[in-house]
Amino acid sequence: MRIEFLGGTDTVTGSKYLLEHDGRRLLVDCGLFQGLKQLRLRNWDALPVDASQIDAVLLTHAHMDHSGFVPRLVKLGFKGPVYCTQAMRELCELLLPDSGRLQEEEADFANRHGHSKHKPALPLYTEDDARAALKRFEAIPFDQEHLPWPGWSWRQKRAGHILGAASVRVAWTGGSILFSGDLGRSDDLMMRPPEASEPADYVVVESTYGDRRHRDVDTLVALAEVINRTAARGGIVVIPSFAVGRAQTILHCIQLLKNAHRIPDMPVYLNSPMAADVTRIYRRHLDEHQLSAEQCAVIGKEVTIVNTVADSKRLNDLRFPSIIVSASGMATGGRVLHHLKAYAPDARNTILFAGFQAAGTRGAALVGGAESVKIHGAYVPVRAEVANLDTLSAHADREQLLAWIGALRAPRRVFVTHGEPVAADALRLAIEERHGWQTTVPIYRESLEL
Repeated sequence: MRIEFLGGTDTVTGSKYLLEHDGRRLLVDCGLFQGLKQLRLRNWDALPVDASQIDAVLLTHAHMDHSGFVPRLVKLGFKGPVYCTQAMRELCELLLPDSGRLQEEEADFANRHGHSKHKPALPLYTEDDARAALKRFEAIPFDQEHLPWPGWSWRQKRAGHILGAASVRVAWTGGSILFSGDLGRSDDLMMRPPEASEPADYVVVESTYGDRRHRDVDTLVALAEVINRTAARGGIVVIPSFAVGRAQTILHCIQLLKNAHRIPDMPVYLNSPMAADVTRIYRRHLDEHQLSAEQCAVIGKEVTIVNTVADSKRLNDLRFPSIIVSASGMATGGRVLHHLKAYAPDARNTILFAGFQAAGTRGAALVGGAESVKIHGAYVPVRAEVANLDTLSAHADREQLLAWIGALRAPRRVFVTHGEPVAADALRLAIEERHGWQTTVPIYRESLEL
C-alpha cells in the first residue's frame, strides 16, 4: 500500500490522502484548502493523478475542509462513488450546493466591483456542479464492513465531531491504516464522545488542538458574560459560525441562558437558512448526539431565521442590542462579511468567534488583534470587542487526542496531520514521549510505502 499526503499537512484544511494498492486508488477525504492565499491556490492546481483514475472517495465528515473539493474532483473527471455515512450525505446535500452558490456569488461580486486580479473571476465550481457531484454519494452505516474490491475493506466508527463524522479503518491483504478524521470532545455539550476504534498497523491522527488543552471554563458563564456586557453598551453581538454543529450548539446555549434569565431577552437572528435545515437533520439522527427530540425541536424556537438577501441587508441597520449568528465560522466568506463591515467599526459591538481560527483567515486576524481587516477589496477598521469562546470548539484537545490514540494497540507508525505546524509537532512529541511509538509529521505531497 502506498499513501500520498495531498492535503491536511502544515494546515488544518485541504485534507486528502491517496491510497494506492493492487491497481486501485482510494482518496480518503476530499477537502478544500482555506485560509492563506498560497494554500487556497492549491485548489486550482493539477492533482498528481488523473481524477478519472481514482476509483472511489471515502469521506470522514461533511465540513468543507474534508468534503468541499468533491465537486471539483468530479468536474476534473472523477467517475467513481463517494462513500460516507447517512448523516454526512444529508449534510453534504446542503453544504456542497451552498459552497458552489457562494463561489458564484463571490465571483460575480468581484467582477462587478473590480475586486479580483482575474479577468474574469471564476468559481472553483458552481451550484450545478455540486448537485451533479451529489449523485455519486453512497451512504454506508457505521460499524458495517464494506468490501469494495478484492483485498480491500473498511469500517467507520463514530468520531463525535459533528453529525455523521467518522473515523475510518482501511484494511488490505497484509495491513491496515486508521484515519481519525476530526475527533470530537469527550465533554461536548451536544455530540456523543468519539468511539474507540480497532487497532491498526498505521494511524493518521488530526492535531488541530495538539498543543493545548481546552480551558476549564463554564461555556454558559463565558457566553453570558460576553452577551451581557455587549448589551449593557447597547451593542450587537455578531457570531461567525459554521452552519453545521456550531450554530446549533450556540443557539442551544443561548436558549438555556434565556430560559434561566441569565441574559436579556434580546432578539436573536440566524442569518443562515442552511443552519435551520441542519437542525432538522439533528432530529433524524438522535443516536449521534445527546439532545432529545424535544430539545432539538426547541433549538432556534425563538430565533428569527433570515432567508432573503433583503432581510440580511436589513440586519446591518439594527439599533438595539441583538445577536446575529451567521456563516462562515472563520469569516472566510458568506453573509457574515457584510455584518462585519457594518458592526466591526463600532466599539459598542462584539465579534464573538466560537472555536479554532485557521492561519490566514479573517477570523485568525481578528482574534490576533488586527486593527483592520480586508473585506470585499477594502479595509474595515476594527473597534468592536473581539472574543473567542474556544470552549465551544468541536475538536478534541491534546489530552483527549492522546487518550483516543492511547487506547490503540501499538501501531508501526503514527502520522500527525490536520494541524498548524506547532500543534502537529507538539502532538508528535507527546505521542513519542508517552508511548514510544514512531511518529512523524508528513509534508505536503509526501509519498511512502506502508
